[in-house]
Amino acid sequence: MKLIYNLGIFVYSAVAYLISPFNHKARLMIRGRKETFGIVRNKLNRNDNYIWVHCASLGEFEQGRPVIESIRKEMPEKRIILTFFSPSGYEIRKNYPLADIVCYLPSDTPGNAEKFVNLIKPELVIFVKYEFWHNYITAVSKRGIPLLLISAIFREEQPFFRWYGNFFRKILKKFSHVFVQDEKSAELLGKIGIGNVTVAGDTRFDRVLEISTAAKSIPQIESFRGNERLFLAGSSWRPDEEIISRYINESPDRMKWVFAPHEIDKENVERIIELFKAKCVRFSEYSEEKKDARVMIIDNIGMLSSAYRYAFIAAIGGGFGKGIHNILEPACWGIPVLFGPNHTKFREAADLISLGGAKSFRNFNEFRSILEALVSDEKLYEESARAAGKYVRENAGATRKIIGWITGEDINIH
Repeated sequence: MKLIYNLGIFVYSAVAYLISPFNHKARLMIRGRKETFGIVRNKLNRNDNYIWVHCASLGEFEQGRPVIESIRKEMPEKRIILTFFSPSGYEIRKNYPLADIVCYLPSDTPGNAEKFVNLIKPELVIFVKYEFWHNYITAVSKRGIPLLLISAIFREEQPFFRWYGNFFRKILKKFSHVFVQDEKSAELLGKIGIGNVTVAGDTRFDRVLEISTAAKSIPQIESFRGNERLFLAGSSWRPDEEIISRYINESPDRMKWVFAPHEIDKENVERIIELFKAKCVRFSEYSEEKKDARVMIIDNIGMLSSAYRYAFIAAIGGGFGKGIHNILEPACWGIPVLFGPNHTKFREAADLISLGGAKSFRNFNEFRSILEALVSDEKLYEESARAAGKYVRENAGATRKIIGWITGEDINIH
């Protein structure tokens, strides 16, 4: 199995290299991996002690971020090496100020793993959620370096729990400790003999609460909203936009409407504007003279988490594609959250639906029915809003549990 795994890594890397002239993300990854060892050598200080945090992409970074920030606060003498697998994480966070070194993780070959671990000599390694790179984990484990997996979540259909999963189970057993999001994950791990597990929850709850306390006011959205209610479609994609815009075209005066599309290039923003019969304004062009517009398109990145503070109801995109985006960011403001049907892999979605803090819609008629009920039934709205905010607050605290383990007597890194 090890031979097959290494062959798979080789084939994946070869394919990425072959398509890189035609694929932007593959090109960024190939170029970035080539630069990794040079970046590390130039920035590494041999007199410092490093903690290595690895994230697959941007979503995992947001889960690892509260832990990084807590390490910085409680152990300021430590240095952070942050690695990414995906360009969508690295290219956005390559200048993250709380990490001393940020780079791509070279492909998981035995040679790369040995070379990288020997170079950085970390005293603690933290992998976030889904990353199970056999050669890197083996290189860390055989040196006796403490290795944590945080914000992990497991499902029965994963290879670890199948008859053919012995190779993958051995990978899990190399972790010093595993912090899982829920009891189900802990039970699954227990069935395969992994007991060094803590049900800590998801660090994203800590992150969204932290973001909400530092949220910035956005005068343009406040002016645009005026005294009306506001509906915010965050990280929206075409299917979400087409359903919601159909409702807006039928009832534009129901409330004010803001879209923060996942893609903000000029062509996509223009496509969205063409969906509406009502007057529409770009955020970048907004002024008091345009406050009579019914729809605003946020054509920048970085303000969505703060914008939710102005919303009466939020809809989160991605539910008609691979999966929903972050629904905790709006929920922490105590507002009902709506999203499409592809949410089954997201524990927080199932939890919020069961508590009444969120609703899922599969088509226009379901969206209209849900929205009309929330707008017209004050009691239903208040119960839904209260459930959303309470859920986020009650599930915070994962970061504290992880940091408590790191700074405790279990491992000697302080």
